[in-house]
This record gives sequence, C-alpha cells and structure tokens, in this order.
Amino acid sequence: MVGSVVNIISILVAIIVVSDILQLSVYGTNATTAKKTENRPNFIILFADDIGWGDIGVNWNPSGFSDTPNIDALARNGVRFTDFHSGASVCTPSRAALLTSRLGLRTGVVMNFEIRSKGGLPLNETVFAEPFKAAGYRTGIIGKWHLGVYGHYHPNYRGFDYYYGLPYSNDMGCVDNPGYDLPTCGACPKDNLWTPKDDPDASLCHPFSALPLFENTKIIEQPVDLFTLSERYANKANEFITNRSNSDQPFLLYVAFAHMHTPLTPNKTHTSRNGVYGDTVRELDDVIGKIVKSVKVAGDRKSVV
Repeated sequence: MVGSVVNIISILVAIIVVSDILQLSVYGTNATTAKKTENRPNFIILFADDIGWGDIGVNWNPSGFSDTPNIDALARNGVRFTDFHSGASVCTPSRAALLTSRLGLRTGVVMNFEIRSKGGLPLNETVFAEPFKAAGYRTGIIGKWHLGVYGHYHPNYRGFDYYYGLPYSNDMGCVDNPGYDLPTCGACPKDNLWTPKDDPDASLCHPFSALPLFENTKIIEQPVDLFTLSERYANKANEFITNRSNSDQPFLLYVAFAHMHTPLTPNKTHTSRNGVYGDTVRELDDVIGKIVKSVKVAGDRKSVV
C-alpha cells in the first residue's frame, strides 16, 4: 500500500504547498482577502497509490512503448525531480505526511486506519487545505481520503469544501465486481444467509461491509462500481476546475487516485502491452491527461501549478 506521488510535477506542487502555507495564513478571511486572491495561482496535486518508479515511461522505457504519455509530457514540459521520499510506505501515514508536512512520529499516525476506526488524523494537526481555505481559496479533494470518516475527521471538516471519493482503500469493502487481485476477493453477498464457508476468498475482503462512495458527507453509491470510478473522478475534476475558472476565486484541488492499489479495475482492457496492470497504468495516465485538458480548456486567466 505504498503511497507515492505519481505526477512528477506534483512533487514540486507538494513542496510549494507546504512552503506557502504560512504566507497564505496571514491574509485571514476578511474582504481584503478576496482582492489578494484574485491574482494568486491555482494548485492541483495528484497523488497515486502503489505505483512503481519504472511504471512511468519517462523513468524506464526500454521497449520504447510508454503507458504514461501524458505524465511523460508533463515531465518534458515542466520541472522533474529525480529524488523524492514518501513519508511512509503505507496508505494512511503517507497521506498524513503529505497533507500535514509532518512525519508519523510527530502526528502519531504510523498505521492504517481501518473500516471500524472511530478516530483519524488528530484534530490538532493542520491539513494544508485549511490555510488555503482561510486565504479565500475554494478547496476540493477527489479520490481516496483514508484519514478518518466519522465526525470531524471527515475531509469536509479538515479544510476541504468539496469531497468526492472513497473513505479508505479500494480493497476495504466488498463490491459487486471485485476486479483483479491475488487472491481474488469475492463479490458482496446477495443475502443474509451467506457465511465465510460459502466463499473463503470473500472472507478476506470485508464481505459484510460494502465499499461506499461519498460526495461530501453523503454516501451516494454502495457498493461503488470501481470499473467506472476513474471516469467519474475525471468528470468531477473537470467540473471543479471549470466552475472555479468561471469565478474570481482561486482553487486548490487534491486528486488522490486508487491506482495502482489492488484490486485492479481498468474500465478498458488490452490498451497496453503489459496486461491488466499496464491497462490500469494507462487508465491512470488517461485521467491525468483529462485533468490537464480541463486546465487548458479553462483558459489562462489564472495560472495553475
């Protein structure tokens, strides 16, 4: 469950976000803030899960066939950092480190939160979205949260105006079409008479807790269809970027993909020479390409980092 930054440019963005927080926070939330945010840059952070260094074409491409043409283009046209260290090797602590700029030994977040976890990222920790929001930014998260769902641990209470995504990993709940994994998880039980003896594999995948999809504080789908989730993430990102570009309010958008965390659920197969895994890498790259296109279509009225 390694949490790694996939978009090479987003490494720079993450650094800028952390270093810019103190500057943003001094402006407060009064009328002067609105004027001071008009010429401020917009920020998009893309965060991937379990992707390998060699999965990105610009890093390793001995065959000459890349599954990541959009990411490769960002690297060619932007700034590329070749030395980056994740805050942790598993989901929750790596996200806590990115969002707070503090390691788990300082925040206390050193293990993954589970489905039944009542807590989350400690409430005395500052998530980078909070000072952005205080400075007049519209803030959004699309994708995986995994830092607490109940009460004030929910992203809407941690500085994010908008949330659309999964509360935790895509294998922490059953779905109707489980996708590709080893061992393969079973689908959600169809009745209350099911027992783990009926499908031993399903007992490994939380068969009595269907994976939910949230929009803000409301569950809008349960179990979620993982095979169509990437396209919906791209559409929600486009809506967020378009709506903000049509206003005078700058934005911060954090997109946390389920890719490449198992189960793999590419909506299209045979798009890559590298099987289902390659299909999933290519799907991730396609969504990033759509987000970049949304920025271009929105125009250059505001700069996007």
